[in-house]
Amino acid sequence: MAKRWYNYFLSVDQPEEGKAEEATSAEESRAPRTAAQTVAEIASGVTAEPKFTSPVTHPASFQEIYEAAEITAPSHGFTVLKIIDLIQSEHIRNLSRDVKRSSLLLALEAAGVKPQEIVQDAVRRDKALDAYETVQQRALQELEAKKTQENQGLQAEIERRINEMQSRIQANNDEVAKEKERFYGWQLKKQQEEQKIADAVAYFTSERPVTSPHGPVSPAPAPTSKQS
Repeated sequence: MAKRWYNYFLSVDQPEEGKAEEATSAEESRAPRTAAQTVAEIASGVTAEPKFTSPVTHPASFQEIYEAAEITAPSHGFTVLKIIDLIQSEHIRNLSRDVKRSSLLLALEAAGVKPQEIVQDAVRRDKALDAYETVQQRALQELEAKKTQENQGLQAEIERRINEMQSRIQANNDEVAKEKERFYGWQLKKQQEEQKIADAVAYFTSERPVTSPHGPVSPAPAPTSKQS
């Protein structure tokens, strides 16, 4: 997608460099060159893709990105960044667009700088930003893939641990249920044993010296005295 920042200061009327090619039709020969066409020609001259020769420790610092891509200011000092500073300066920031453009072109002419040089600098910086964006996006994708794989491993570990814990819980419950069954069985036999003991001792005393699962044992009848 074409970027429109260049239209702010670029002159559409460019000096001719050699004889123009013959137009394919009379209509095409009369069509004026647009700013986009002019910039496309200038940008096509910037063919080298940016290479980062040093690490960028602070991605938020665009200047550090430019330096890592070995983009330096020319001897005359005019770059697109300086143009940005001029546009934002108190001297022209409140002026109309046409006056700003004229002021910028005048400043470039006074310094012996062609507008094409500013566009080329802008293209180089823009390419550096795009390239570093690709670097960061690739790093993000690699990190996401790595962490996704790690999360899958953790999720599998969680499920394994859950299954292990559930098995231990079930084993504990089974052990308790088994012990309850054993205890209740023994308790029933105990009651039966106590009943036997209570029934046997009831022949000798009306007291209740042993516990009985069925309440107090009925007292034995008192012995009858013989009539003389």
